[in-house]
Amino acid sequence: MSGRPAALVTGGSRGIGRSTALELARHGFDVAISCSRSRDAAEAVAAEARGLGAQALVIQADVADEPAVRGMVDDLRRQFGRLDALVNNAGTSTDTQQPDIDGLSMADWDRVFAVNVRGLFQVTRACLPLLREAPGAAIVNLASVAGVRPSAQPFPYAASKAAVVNLTRTLARALGPEIRVNAVAPGWMVGEWMEHSLGPDYELLMERRAKGTPLRRCVTPDEVAVTIVNLIVSNPFLTGEVVVIDGGFAATT
Repeated sequence: MSGRPAALVTGGSRGIGRSTALELARHGFDVAISCSRSRDAAEAVAAEARGLGAQALVIQADVADEPAVRGMVDDLRRQFGRLDALVNNAGTSTDTQQPDIDGLSMADWDRVFAVNVRGLFQVTRACLPLLREAPGAAIVNLASVAGVRPSAQPFPYAASKAAVVNLTRTLARALGPEIRVNAVAPGWMVGEWMEHSLGPDYELLMERRAKGTPLRRCVTPDEVAVTIVNLIVSNPFLTGEVVVIDGGFAATT
């Protein structure tokens, strides 16, 4: 145990999770990185975090599986003995796009909600005993602009992110004043998530979105991570808020 503050980042093997784990390490945190499948990628992130001076722990666990979540927190407790920050980043979607209502599998719907909503709640609940022992503990949840306004994202993804928005505010009310709970809602983001969502039209559609955004570009995972860590280490009187990170697109269109 290093005596440094400790953080758990779920879904920390790539994208926003990876960037957040490394940004936390830069701010003096030891980091636990959870993944459901991509253990090799998570180990690579852990190695980078160690290079920044952090202790790093990789835990493979499906956040939708409550016994696995409890085991993950037990591993974290044994390794770090404390938890000062939780980033609920793990998330999933479906390849069935919005126009294909009849083609949407209810098994896919249930899986998206199991990870994005139930998983967030299960991880938060399991972490509470450790978080309550930490001074100034903070939770940041990953929502999406798809959860705060209508979008073209698949129905279960958009609905699950709207649930994350409500759950963030409800948890902030329930867990204050000891624990602050906020969320970030990224817009269109550079990288593999949008590449997968947009397919062969990725470059064209991202350029079009950037032109309609006041800052004339789309956000990066590193920029989202900076906001997440800022919500953890700063803003001591901010809780129950959802910070939209889309360069002003939602606010101006």
